[in-house]
Amino acid sequence: MTSNTTGYRLYDFFSGLEFTHSLPPGFEVMNPYRSEEVLRINKLFYSRFYNDDRPRTLIMGINPGRFGAGVTGISFTDPVKLDRELGIENNLQKKPELSADFIYSVVRAFGGPKKFFSRYFLSALSPLGFIRNGVNANFYDTGELMAATREFILRSVKKQLEITQSQERCVLLGSGKNTDFFTPLNKEYQLFRKTDVLKHPRWIMQYRRRSMDDYVREYLKILSV
Repeated sequence: MTSNTTGYRLYDFFSGLEFTHSLPPGFEVMNPYRSEEVLRINKLFYSRFYNDDRPRTLIMGINPGRFGAGVTGISFTDPVKLDRELGIENNLQKKPELSADFIYSVVRAFGGPKKFFSRYFLSALSPLGFIRNGVNANFYDTGELMAATREFILRSVKKQLEITQSQERCVLLGSGKNTDFFTPLNKEYQLFRKTDVLKHPRWIMQYRRRSMDDYVREYLKILSV
């Protein structure tokens, strides 16, 4: 993986991530990139799927959770999917994550990881996650947390847009508060010309699991454009 590839630039960005702002009382940052195992896994992932300079469309969720990207450093990817879906063996605790279960159903239906990652990059508005009282927190859970993370989110989205080289559109996962936060930000800074919005995988798996196949088809309809 050489320095002129998308994979190298993505790895360099994520491996160097730090949250330097003050958080409201009770909140903590999750930063998996402090782990040597996570850095090893990420280097393999980017070498395998992003070892080129082709543009990708950004798919952005909210922020990492404790059992997905908060562990692996790869969005919507838990240690089980790393091993079974991507062929990346790892020493992380093999605990599945609901959002990853749904996303990799979409990846398989799309044609598999190689085809999917050749067109898209999975990420989140905030590439680092947050914990409050030992459980996942979303950056928009309180006004104070949202204010504390806004600059970090904006800077992170701009950098990933620069790396992935595709300003035409993004795909946003989360049709509620995630969209409410991002829409005015996108308008103010003119980041993407178009935003497609899909229901968040976690919401689908928690509240509409029986209709999972319908939502996979809905994703494919947007992603196959």
